[in-house]
Amino acid sequence: MYGAPLNCKEKIFPETKFGGFETNDGTIAFYLRVNAIIKPSDIILDYGCGRGEYQDDQIDIRRNVRILKGKVQRVIGLDLDANAANNPFIDEFRLLSSLSASWPVNDHSIDLILADWTLEHVPNPDHFFSEACRVLKPGGYFCARTTNAWGYVALAAMMIPDKYHKNIVQNAQKIRKEEDIFPTHYACNSVPFLRRKLKQYGFDGVVSGFSGLPAYLNFSCFLYYIGYLYERFAPHFLRHTLLIYAKKA
Repeated sequence: MYGAPLNCKEKIFPETKFGGFETNDGTIAFYLRVNAIIKPSDIILDYGCGRGEYQDDQIDIRRNVRILKGKVQRVIGLDLDANAANNPFIDEFRLLSSLSASWPVNDHSIDLILADWTLEHVPNPDHFFSEACRVLKPGGYFCARTTNAWGYVALAAMMIPDKYHKNIVQNAQKIRKEEDIFPTHYACNSVPFLRRKLKQYGFDGVVSGFSGLPAYLNFSCFLYYIGYLYERFAPHFLRHTLLIYAKKA
């Protein structure tokens, strides 16, 4: 099951007894808005689509709200990892040769770009946003969820050498598999930076911190509660999760 151990969840979020998810579940909040934007005729580009690890989520409503295949004309998955071709929730896979390469996608051919937990892995924000602008149709949407570089998780990660990240993340989040953990850069992961980049590349967008769940503290009920209090009372620009919704002019 995704999230904190059940006894912790039910103490802090008693509503999880009814449906299995918390009121401020970030995945549900993010994807509900994505679902409100999409149309049956849309072509979606899932940047960093991965293997579709959410197929393992035991909470049906959270898993189903993430599945866009069948709700739109086509979902194109784009990833550096060839194994992502096995993602069951995409209609078509395209391999990205490197993070500095042009995306193998035609100009002005995409209605919505989805970037879920991927911006923290982008080393060159200008290249990323230039490509996003190139492939999106006028009026197309960019929707992203990412780690805040000013949040406690990213600050801790930046102080720990990359070679230790996989072990630490796997110990903190038992459900995370090694193949789902990648190097992070946090090159474009703050509210003011993202707002500037969106404006620079012709997007009308909203960037805000979301008061989500302290998933990286699952291993301790005490720390999970401290993380919950932090997420609840911290200013939005210091919260762990950033949600970005933007429309190309």
